[in-house]
Amino acid sequence: MKFLKQFLIILGISLIGEILKSVLSFPIPASIYGMVLMFVLLLTGIIKLDQVRDAGKFLIEIMPVMFIPAGVGLMASWNVLQPVLLPVSVITVITIFTVMGATGLVSQFIIKKRKGETK
Repeated sequence: MKFLKQFLIILGISLIGEILKSVLSFPIPASIYGMVLMFVLLLTGIIKLDQVRDAGKFLIEIMPVMFIPAGVGLMASWNVLQPVLLPVSVITVITIFTVMGATGLVSQFIIKKRKGETK
Protein backbone atom coordinates (compact mmCIF):
# COMPACT_ATOMS: atom_id res chain seq x y z
CA MET A 1 0.00 0.00 0.00
CA LYS A 2 2.95 2.30 0.72
CA PHE A 3 4.24 1.89 -2.85
CA LEU A 4 0.82 2.66 -4.29
CA LYS A 5 0.60 5.90 -2.32
CA GLN A 6 4.10 6.93 -3.37
CA PHE A 7 3.44 6.13 -7.03
CA LEU A 8 0.19 8.08 -6.90
CA ILE A 9 2.04 11.12 -5.55
CA ILE A 10 4.60 10.90 -8.35
CA LEU A 11 1.90 10.33 -10.98
CA GLY A 12 -0.12 13.22 -9.61
CA ILE A 13 2.83 15.57 -9.95
CA SER A 14 3.43 14.22 -13.48
CA LEU A 15 -0.22 14.93 -14.28
CA ILE A 16 0.15 18.49 -13.03
CA GLY A 17 3.21 18.78 -15.30
CA GLU A 18 1.09 17.63 -18.25
CA ILE A 19 -1.59 20.17 -17.36
CA LEU A 20 1.01 22.94 -17.11
CA LYS A 21 2.36 21.94 -20.52
CA SER A 22 -1.06 22.28 -22.11
CA VAL A 23 -1.88 25.56 -20.32
CA LEU A 24 1.45 27.33 -20.80
CA SER A 25 2.74 27.96 -24.30
CA PHE A 26 6.44 27.50 -23.53
CA PRO A 27 8.38 24.89 -25.53
CA ILE A 28 9.21 22.90 -22.39
CA PRO A 29 8.36 19.19 -22.07
CA ALA A 30 5.76 18.22 -19.48
CA SER A 31 8.27 15.97 -17.72
CA ILE A 32 10.47 19.01 -17.00
CA TYR A 33 7.51 20.84 -15.47
CA GLY A 34 6.86 17.79 -13.32
CA MET A 35 10.48 17.42 -12.21
CA VAL A 36 10.76 21.11 -11.32
CA LEU A 37 7.48 20.94 -9.43
CA MET A 38 8.63 17.82 -7.55
CA PHE A 39 11.93 19.55 -6.73
CA VAL A 40 10.16 22.63 -5.38
CA LEU A 41 7.72 20.56 -3.34
CA LEU A 42 10.55 18.52 -1.84
CA LEU A 43 12.65 21.62 -1.21
CA THR A 44 9.84 23.44 0.58
CA GLY A 45 8.88 20.38 2.61
CA ILE A 46 5.35 20.19 1.25
CA ILE A 47 6.24 16.65 0.22
CA LYS A 48 8.63 14.83 2.51
CA LEU A 49 11.33 12.67 0.93
CA ASP A 50 10.03 9.65 2.84
CA GLN A 51 6.70 10.05 1.02
CA VAL A 52 8.29 9.22 -2.36
CA ARG A 53 11.69 7.64 -1.58
CA ASP A 54 10.86 3.94 -2.11
CA ALA A 55 8.93 4.47 -5.35
CA GLY A 56 11.70 6.76 -6.62
CA LYS A 57 14.36 4.14 -5.86
CA PHE A 58 12.31 1.51 -7.67
CA LEU A 59 11.91 3.75 -10.73
CA ILE A 60 15.66 4.41 -10.79
CA GLU A 61 16.38 0.69 -10.54
CA ILE A 62 14.21 -0.12 -13.57
CA MET A 63 15.36 2.89 -15.60
CA PRO A 64 17.67 0.84 -17.89
CA VAL A 65 14.67 -1.24 -18.97
CA MET A 66 12.97 1.96 -20.15
CA PHE A 67 15.70 2.46 -22.78
CA ILE A 68 14.88 -0.81 -24.55
CA PRO A 69 11.93 0.58 -26.58
CA ALA A 70 14.06 3.53 -27.69
CA GLY A 71 16.84 1.18 -28.80
CA VAL A 72 14.40 -1.00 -30.71
CA GLY A 73 12.97 2.13 -32.33
CA LEU A 74 16.44 3.13 -33.48
CA MET A 75 17.04 -0.32 -34.96
CA ALA A 76 13.65 -0.27 -36.68
CA SER A 77 14.43 3.06 -38.38
CA TRP A 78 17.99 2.18 -39.39
CA ASN A 79 17.29 2.98 -43.05
CA VAL A 80 16.34 6.54 -42.11
CA LEU A 81 19.28 7.00 -39.75
CA GLN A 82 21.98 5.56 -42.00
CA PRO A 83 22.46 8.69 -44.18
CA VAL A 84 22.89 10.97 -41.14
CA LEU A 85 24.83 8.54 -38.96
CA LEU A 86 28.22 10.28 -39.29
CA PRO A 87 27.01 13.82 -38.45
CA VAL A 88 24.91 12.53 -35.54
CA SER A 89 27.84 10.51 -34.22
CA VAL A 90 30.21 13.49 -34.42
CA ILE A 91 27.67 15.75 -32.68
CA THR A 92 27.11 13.10 -29.99
CA VAL A 93 30.84 12.73 -29.27
CA ILE A 94 31.37 16.50 -29.15
CA THR A 95 28.36 16.90 -26.85
CA ILE A 96 29.55 14.15 -24.52
CA PHE A 97 32.98 15.74 -24.08
CA THR A 98 31.47 19.22 -23.71
CA VAL A 99 29.11 18.05 -20.96
CA MET A 100 31.91 16.12 -19.24
CA GLY A 101 34.17 19.18 -19.31
CA ALA A 102 31.47 21.55 -18.09
CA THR A 103 30.50 19.14 -15.31
CA GLY A 104 34.12 18.80 -14.23
CA LEU A 105 34.67 22.56 -14.17
CA VAL A 106 31.49 23.23 -12.22
CA SER A 107 32.33 20.44 -9.76
CA GLN A 108 35.83 21.81 -9.21
CA PHE A 109 34.42 25.30 -8.70
CA ILE A 110 31.91 24.05 -6.11
CA ILE A 111 34.56 21.99 -4.29
CA LYS A 112 36.95 24.97 -4.13
CA LYS A 113 34.15 27.23 -2.95
CA ARG A 114 33.14 24.80 -0.19
CA LYS A 115 36.76 24.40 0.95
CA GLY A 116 37.02 28.19 1.19
CA GLU A 117 33.87 28.35 3.35
CA THR A 118 35.08 25.72 5.81
CA LYS A 119 38.41 27.46 6.56
